[in-house]
Amino acid sequence: MAVNSFDEECDYLFKAVLIGDSAVGKSNILSRLAKNEFHLDSKPTIGVEFAYKNIRVGDKLIKAQIWDTAGQERFRAITSSYYRGALGALLVYDITRRTTFENLKKWLYEVREFGSSDMVIILVGNKSDLSYLREVNAEDGQSLAQLEGIAFMETSAKENFNVEEAFHQMVRRIHEINSKKDLEMKKLNDERAGSILQGTKEIICIDEVSASTKTSHCCSY
Repeated sequence: MAVNSFDEECDYLFKAVLIGDSAVGKSNILSRLAKNEFHLDSKPTIGVEFAYKNIRVGDKLIKAQIWDTAGQERFRAITSSYYRGALGALLVYDITRRTTFENLKKWLYEVREFGSSDMVIILVGNKSDLSYLREVNAEDGQSLAQLEGIAFMETSAKENFNVEEAFHQMVRRIHEINSKKDLEMKKLNDERAGSILQGTKEIICIDEVSASTKTSHCCSY
């Protein structure tokens, strides 16, 4: 899959993953984010595809590298390695297929098993344009999100509804977490530097031996 606007200089580069069962719309979400395209005849992903998406947060330009992992069970052993280094995840289910919602527990277990402890997870109920076929109410998604301590949003890759918003929410939260870490590290480094500059008072005794006498001089620092 082609990448977008990679040449522009960025302040941060984040890795994020799209996860969830097969045919929930992950590839079309990625296509919508990267190229503003939607394909009704989208085929199942085999292995992994990725694209880049830029977003500006304040005065910082953030480039997200978004990985679309395969949802089929036979590829799950392959995809586990792609969580490594990921700071965010869009966990996607299909609102018209209850089983994709019920399988979210397994996906949450996997992302927490292989991902970082502070990974930002956004629960995404996709295909809201097919509400007349709905098998999962928005309230169900919201309840699960509250239970798991993650954010929730319904989207439609076909109608381009809330796709950018879900992505932006994830990236902004990643930026907040990393900015907080940077501030804490800066504070720690400043404290260490201050401690070194202040130093501790030492009494250093220097013995000077002359031909006839031995004298001692003590200097304070």
